[in-house]
Amino acid sequence: MATLVLTVVGDDRVGLIKALADIVSAHGGNWERSHLAELDGTFAGVVVVTVPDQRTAALQAALAPLEGLLEVSVRPTAAPAPGTARRVRLDLIGNDRPGIVAAVSDVLVRHRLSVADLQTSTREAPMAGGMLFEATAVVTVTDEDSLDAVRADLEVLASEILVDLSLTAVD
Repeated sequence: MATLVLTVVGDDRVGLIKALADIVSAHGGNWERSHLAELDGTFAGVVVVTVPDQRTAALQAALAPLEGLLEVSVRPTAAPAPGTARRVRLDLIGNDRPGIVAAVSDVLVRHRLSVADLQTSTREAPMAGGMLFEATAVVTVTDEDSLDAVRADLEVLASEILVDLSLTAVD
């Protein structure tokens, strides 16, 4: 079995997931997992599918006609790197302003942490006016020492940009 990652993007409309799922199913594929969302009228996401090796090319060819409905990019998965990494959840909330994601990702890159999942949003601040920025990220940490260093750097950043930030173990 081949494992493929499909990235999809298009104008949001009814039936996008069905169109994609029908093609995967028609080629003997299995929809393993996905992260799909509509954001400001655009539908986008990532889908992991498995398909019999001999049907991979046919599946890729069948996805091409979805252009105009969905742009689909197909790539085989990379083998996961061996190691003892663990996942940590980072939660952040504070007054919205430009540069929050850049500042946090700078700390993560300095510590060579990989982001497995990132979700962000803004919402009106209750009773205070203005907008709040919220982010939840799951990152991989290779050892306890690096986690302590990341936590220290994030605490410094949180006080500089005036956000509340926490790290908790995921697994």
